This record gives sequence, C-alpha cells and structure tokens, in this order.
Amino acid sequence: MAANGKQTCYEGRILQNYQVYLEQSGLHKRILQGVHHILLGEFKRIGAGKRSLDVLGVESGGGMRYRNKWTLLQSTFPAVPVSADIVEGSSKLTDNFKALVAKTANLQNISFAWHLMNSEDYERQVKAKGDMKTFDFIHMIQMIYYVDNLADTIKFYHSLLKNNGIVAATNCGSDTLWKAYKKELWVDSITDWGSSEEVITCLKSLGLKCEEHAIPNAFDISECFNPNSQIGEHLLNFITSKDHFYQSFTPEIRAGMLDVLRTKCSTEKEGGYSTTSI
Repeated sequence: MAANGKQTCYEGRILQNYQVYLEQSGLHKRILQGVHHILLGEFKRIGAGKRSLDVLGVESGGGMRYRNKWTLLQSTFPAVPVSADIVEGSSKLTDNFKALVAKTANLQNISFAWHLMNSEDYERQVKAKGDMKTFDFIHMIQMIYYVDNLADTIKFYHSLLKNNGIVAATNCGSDTLWKAYKKELWVDSITDWGSSEEVITCLKSLGLKCEEHAIPNAFDISECFNPNSQIGEHLLNFITSKDHFYQSFTPEIRAGMLDVLRTKCSTEKEGGYSTTSI
C-alpha cells in the first residue's frame, strides 16, 4: 500500500479524474439511497441515550458523501450536539467541504474540526499526542488501498471507536483488473490492493465484528473503449490510478487491461458496456 512520500490523496489531475468518475458513475446517488436504508437504524443504535455525538470522516473528499449522512444524524438527534473531525489530505477537497458546510443549513449545527492530512499522518499525530479522542461513528471510503498496513490501520481506527461496528464496502469491478495486473498497477502510491473481500477477511482475523451491506452500482464504461474520448481516458486514469493511462503502459498491456474490463468486469448492453461499481 502507500509508501512514505507517495501521493495519498486526490490532487491535481487525480482530482479531475476522480470528479469525472463521480459524474459518470452516479456513486453519490447510490450511496444516498443506501444511507436511509442502512444508516438510520445504526444511528439510532449508537446515539441512544447519548448527550453528545462525535463522528470522524477519514479521507472525506469534498463532503458530498458526508452531507446527507451528517444531516441524517443531526435530524435523528436534533437536540444532541454533534462534533465532526474531518481528515482529508487534499486542500482543494477540504475547501470544497468547507464551502458545502457553509451553504448547508443542517451542517452548520455541527461543530467541525479540520485535519489537512492523510489517514496515516493523522494516525501518527494522534499517537504522538497520546491523547486519543474516541468517536461514536467513523466513516472511511475509497482510502483503504492507500495505507501501508491494512491490519494495523483497522486496529488503530477500531481503537478510536466508542461502541460501534465497522461497515465494509462490497467488491468493486476493478478488483479483477488490479489482481490481474499486479506488476503494472501495484506501484507508486498503491503497492497492494485492499479489496473489500480482503478487508472483511482481515476484520475476521482480528476477531472484530463486521457486517457487509451491498450498495449495487453499475454504470456505463463504454467511453473507456474509445481512444479518442476524454471522458474514457479520465475513467481509465482513475481505474488504474495513473495520470495518463495511454502513456503509462505499453500497447500490449493497455489492450490486455481493456480486454479484462470488457470481458471480466462488465456486461454488454445495447451496444455499450456496463460495469459493477469501480
């Protein structure tokens, strides 16, 4: 996973690739649909009888995925003070999150603390201070594959929980690609691929209780197979964690990766290709 000195957050072209991915995948919409179905009951459980609630968002992005979660939590316990610690290594995304808070009425009732750093720097800072704040709810999304040691990371964040379980995301379509091209993809900021299956295995090996909730999300990746498509290139950049997909691999490797995406990660529909969530 992430090596020291490597990029572990979304900045520059990586951020642009990520934003195109979000627009094309409709991920936010799917997550929002799952919020009320999954989290409402969990929030009621963890907040019952509490005089205050503390939440932690790790690698929180621009806040879009968190806005409805925190709003749901606040509306579930309108009289209970909520504090949110936000860990994000991208200054651009942190600024976006702050702007979102400023214009979202329900979020303005939450006390925010901003930590402009990646998850491992946050872990080092907390351990160095020796005074660990604990949380009722910790949310981590699209960050586990950047950490150096999966088990140590899970143990650390579990130690910050007051009385909660951990929710692991379901498998994504890119798992197959990353496992098929370890030599080419497990480099730079990602030197291991922590799939949701491996996260769940790790949780069980540590003796930690876990529940898996699937939020299906399929979207059209046909643009990936058009070499002249800018959208397709942005998607391929994001899927492979590269700045420039077409410049990063030989023609043979590119062809092989596209074949895996076409034949093993997607299904053909009405002349296009739809993949499971990436």
